Amino acid sequence: MVVCGDDALAHRIAAELREVYRERVTLVLPSGREPQRPRVLPALPGLGRATALLGRVSAAMARTSLLSSDGPGADGDEPPEEAVRILESAEADDETLIEARIPEAGALALVYDDDETNIHAALRARRLNPRLRLVIRLYNRKLGQQLEELLDQAAAVAARDDPEGAGAVDASTTVLSDADTVAPALTATAVAGTSKVIEADGLLLRAVERPPGRPGRSGPALCTLALLSPSADEPAGEGAAHGGLGVDDGPVMLPDDATAAAAVASGRSPVVLEAVSYAGREVRPRTLRGRGAPLGSFFSRRLRFSLAGIVGAVLALAVASTLTTGEPPLHAAYLSLLDLFAINDPAVDEPLARKVLQLLSGLTGLLLLPVLIAAVLEALGTFRSAAALRRPPRGLSGHVVLLGLGKVGTRVLARLHEMGIPVVCVEADPEARGIALARRLRVPTVLGDVTDEGVLEAAKIGRARTLLALTSVDSTNLEAALYARSLTPRLRVTLRLFDDRFATAVYRTLRAAHPRALTRSRSVTFLAAPAFAGAMMGRQIIGAVPVERRVLLVARVEARGHPELAGRTVGEVLRPGRLRVLAVDTSAPDDPAADDAPAAEQTGQEREPAHLVHELGDGYVLRPQDRVLLAATRQGLGELLGRRPVAAGIRQD
Repeated sequence: MVVCGDDALAHRIAAELREVYRERVTLVLPSGREPQRPRVLPALPGLGRATALLGRVSAAMARTSLLSSDGPGADGDEPPEEAVRILESAEADDETLIEARIPEAGALALVYDDDETNIHAALRARRLNPRLRLVIRLYNRKLGQQLEELLDQAAAVAARDDPEGAGAVDASTTVLSDADTVAPALTATAVAGTSKVIEADGLLLRAVERPPGRPGRSGPALCTLALLSPSADEPAGEGAAHGGLGVDDGPVMLPDDATAAAAVASGRSPVVLEAVSYAGREVRPRTLRGRGAPLGSFFSRRLRFSLAGIVGAVLALAVASTLTTGEPPLHAAYLSLLDLFAINDPAVDEPLARKVLQLLSGLTGLLLLPVLIAAVLEALGTFRSAAALRRPPRGLSGHVVLLGLGKVGTRVLARLHEMGIPVVCVEADPEARGIALARRLRVPTVLGDVTDEGVLEAAKIGRARTLLALTSVDSTNLEAALYARSLTPRLRVTLRLFDDRFATAVYRTLRAAHPRALTRSRSVTFLAAPAFAGAMMGRQIIGAVPVERRVLLVARVEARGHPELAGRTVGEVLRPGRLRVLAVDTSAPDDPAADDAPAAEQTGQEREPAHLVHELGDGYVLRPQDRVLLAATRQGLGELLGRRPVAAGIRQD
C-alpha cells in the first residue's frame, strides 16, 4: 500500500493500514516525518480560567509521546516509525511513484490538500499500473465523479488488453471528501455515543465487547462476531471449560451459534454485533419537520372575524335593498357592491331608503379598506416566516444541538434529518453553506455566535441529548463544550478538533472533570482515515472490526457472480471462522430487466434499510440481485471473491 499526502491524514491512513489491516505501507511525504499541523488556540483571553487550564494541560500532553497505549489516545496512535517505509519528495512525479514501487503496489491513496496535485498524480499512477486500486481525496464532488469514470474506463481498457492480469485485482477508483467520510462517524456519536459504528445500506451497526451474562445497553445482540481469548490468570487446565477452546487458542472469529453459546455460558467474553437506533424522545413531525404553513394560518383570527363582519354587512344591505326598493336579490346585491366600492352613481333622485342604503354601503367600503390592507400584510408576513429559519419550539427535548453549518456540519445535518433525529442548529454566518439546507428541511436554527451569552440557551441546550461542536475553530468548539457542560453536566459532547494531540488532551481533561458524562474529541483526520483505508482494501470493504491482534472485515458484495451466495440460504452461507451474513439489501426488483435501471441513490429516491438476518431468517434464499453485508476474515473474503488474498491486497494473518 502506498499513501501520498502532505498533512496529518496521510500519517493516519498509514497507521490504519499498518495497525488494523497489517499491510506493508510506503508513506510519501513532501519533507520530514511529522505532518503539518494547524495552529490550535493561538490566544486564550476570552475563554476563561477553565480553558486556560485546559490549554496548559494540552501543552503538557504535546510534550509527551504520541504512542500512548491506554485510554482514548490509543485510538490515535501511529505505528512505530520502522513499520512504515517513508519517502520524502516534493511531489508525486513519475520518479517518486516508481521509487514507491507503484508498478507492483496493490493500492494508492492520494490525499494531498490540493485537488490538482491529486489528479495529476492519479493520472500518472494509472499509466504506470493500470491494475492499481486508487483512492483520491477531492473536495470538488462533481469533478470527482467524472474522474472516477475516466480512471475506471482506463482500467477497463487495460483489462481487455490483459484480461488474466487485470482480472486478478479490483482496479477501482474511489474519490472521497473529508466531509462525506467524517459525517457518518459524527452522526454515530449523536446516536450511539461512539464513532466506531459501521454504516451500510441504511443500518447502523457496532461491535461491542460484553462481559459474560450481561445484556447490552442497546438491546439484544444480532450475532456473535468473536470470542475473546481467556484471561491469562486462568489455570491452563481449564481450556475445556470454554467449549473445547484452549487458553492458547487466541480469539475465535465468527463462531457458530452453538459454539458461541457454550463458550459464553462457561465465562468467555464475546464480541457481539448490535443494531444502533436513536433512543431519544419522539418529536411530532409537525413540530420540527413541517413542510409549510397551513392556509388557515395566513390570516389571524381577528382578521378573519373582521372579514366575516364585512361580508355579513354586505348581505344585510342587499336584503334591505330588496325589501325597500323591490329589486331582485341578485340585482340588489350588485347595487350594494357598486355602492361599497364607490363606483355607482349618486342616488340623488332616488327614494330616501335608497339614499340611506347607499350611504351605509359607502361607510362599509371605508371599513373594508384597512381590512384588505391588513390581510395583504399578514399574508406577506406568513410567506416570509415560512421561508425564514425556524425557531426551536417550546417543549423540545432529547434533541441534538449542532454547532456549525460548514462543509462538515451540512453533511451531518442531512444525515441526522434522514434518520429522523430532531436537530437544532447554531450558526454565526447567515450565508453559511448549510443555512439553505436548514431552511429547506425546516430545521430550527439559531443565528448567532455560540460564544455569546444566551445563544446556547436559545437552542435549548439544557434539555438537549447531544452537543456536536463542528465549527472550523478549535477554541469556539472548546468554549461551547465547556459552557454547555456548566449548564448540563451529563450532556453528551463531541468536539471537532484539528490537532490529534490536542484532541487527546481535551478528552482526558473533560473526562476527569465529568467522569459520568460521555465526551468525544476527535480530529477530522482520525475520523476520515478508516474510510480511506477501507477503500484502499477494496470497494467492497466498508469497515473493519479489530479483535485483539486480528481483524474482521465488513464487506458489501452483490450475490450475482458468486456461487457461494446466489441461490443459497443465509444459513448455508455461514462458514464458522471464515464468513457470516449480517444483513441483506432486498430492494432490487425481481425483474432481470431492472438490472440496467439506475440505482435508487442515483435517481434521488430514498432507499429502504437493509434487512438484518434475524428479520429474514436463516432459510432466506439469496437472489442474484441481492446485496449482502458480510463479516469475514481476510482468508474468508479472499476465497469468496475468488482471488488470492495477497493479489487482492488482503494478506492473511
